[in-house]
Amino acid sequence: MASINFTSVFDDMARGNINFASDTFKAMLVTASYVPNKDTHTKRSDVTNEVSGAGYTAGGAATTCTVSKDTVNDRVELTFSDVVWANASLTGRAAVIYKSRGGAASADELVAYVDFGQDVTSTNGDFTADFTTPLRINNP
Repeated sequence: MASINFTSVFDDMARGNINFASDTFKAMLVTASYVPNKDTHTKRSDVTNEVSGAGYTAGGAATTCTVSKDTVNDRVELTFSDVVWANASLTGRAAVIYKSRGGAASADELVAYVDFGQDVTSTNGDFTADFTTPLRINNP
């Protein structure tokens, strides 16, 4: 499956629920068993099959967002910083990026599902979620 933006992110941006320049974001790892639904999954509580293993804390880890405007292609690009779990022993298929409110999973807005293209395993080493490719929000 390809990476996706959750549809709710557009509504959350329009309503002021997400500010990519100042909010706190996290990336959590999921297994291949999680099947994202871009239209019905809106909150972190909708995400199933989060990984577990040494070096990983439930809920994931912090990532920062850089916002840039691409006037040539009429879009905004959101680039998230890579996340590294040190000394990790786990297998992940994808990362889910969400706005972290610091409380209940039912309050955290989903942003994107980033598929690694295959299961990635780390055994007592660094597990890196690489977010080199920006998320793009195009002007229709």
